[in-house]
Amino acid sequence: MTMMLGSPAHERIVAIRRDLHQHPELSWQEERTARVIADRLGELGIAFRKDVAGTGILADIPGQTATCIALRADMDALPLNEETGLSFASTNEGVMHACGHDGHVSILLGAAELLALEQDLPVSIRLIFQPAEELGAGAKRMIEEGALDDVDMIFGGHLDRGYDPGELIVTEGWVNASTDEFYITLSGTGGHGARPHETVDPLVVGSLLVSEFQTIITRTLDPTHAAVLSVGQFHAGTAPNIIANVATMDGTLRAQHPTAQTKLQDGVRRLAEGIAAAHGVNVKVEIVEGTPPVINEGAPLTIARLAAEDIVGKARVRPMASGNMGGEDFGFYVEQVPGCFIRYGAKPPGQSYPAHSSRFWWDEAALAHGANWMRAVAIAAGQHLGT
Repeated sequence: MTMMLGSPAHERIVAIRRDLHQHPELSWQEERTARVIADRLGELGIAFRKDVAGTGILADIPGQTATCIALRADMDALPLNEETGLSFASTNEGVMHACGHDGHVSILLGAAELLALEQDLPVSIRLIFQPAEELGAGAKRMIEEGALDDVDMIFGGHLDRGYDPGELIVTEGWVNASTDEFYITLSGTGGHGARPHETVDPLVVGSLLVSEFQTIITRTLDPTHAAVLSVGQFHAGTAPNIIANVATMDGTLRAQHPTAQTKLQDGVRRLAEGIAAAHGVNVKVEIVEGTPPVINEGAPLTIARLAAEDIVGKARVRPMASGNMGGEDFGFYVEQVPGCFIRYGAKPPGQSYPAHSSRFWWDEAALAHGANWMRAVAIAAGQHLGT
């Protein structure tokens, strides 16, 4: 059983997507979104538990065995003013679905409709509607509140306007990077800008760090392990003729390999402490670990690829064209159970804009392909585990 483009089932999830797009909600605030999901699950006769991790929902479709396959969608929007000009553009000032999570919810609800019509499912299906992916925090809380209890395998996906509708992107290995952050405070002795010899200038030390940090990537990491270190903020001083006594900076660390992630963290600490000491500046370094990398491998990868080929044909299943240094808290799930994360081709006609842009939009044909793949991969994974 599949969902055809333009069919009543497809039109239903398009309508849900447009409704959610018109009423986006930020992380941990997805209350209306949760109500829409709950109402649709109720119409489908699927039992669910709401208020998980605040606004999340867990739903279960029973099968013939205790084996359980989980399918996950994220729900939250971004703090942006929409500039798409769509007839169903956001009505919430300063909030926009600029990453496709409205589509992810609709895809999972479409898969739920297809699975609810199945006779004698071989395994149970867990539907995970997760808040706060944009903060990298929702998955962890959902797991803490039971999202993976009794789950044997998990699958998820993300809309991608870099690929055509009808293409399903199944990639082996690292598909999302780790997302750590660093916060550095440099404390010196401020004074008059005309008499720097009377001061210990933390701004100069901070400037050295901005430059020297790049040597962590060029001289300590394996060149085959993609990584990024970016300083996002650097603040010091209050006036042109005052040497500041404190400078602060923070930034992001991205890595697709656990070894590279560790070396980035160690390198930031080592350089910050060493350069500060060399110049007589006190330093405090805080590194906050974010989401782990998402890695596709083993049986879940094979199952995901075969299910994709079954839905769109082998010629339309392809790997990602280039590495992705963006984060995705789906990584917390695959740390706990085997899983796979793919991308749904959703390139719109005409000019397209990247995710997190105020003009981001995508082709709604991707909804049917995504729903069909989720149904297919859940059943295929259940059959695999059953044998």
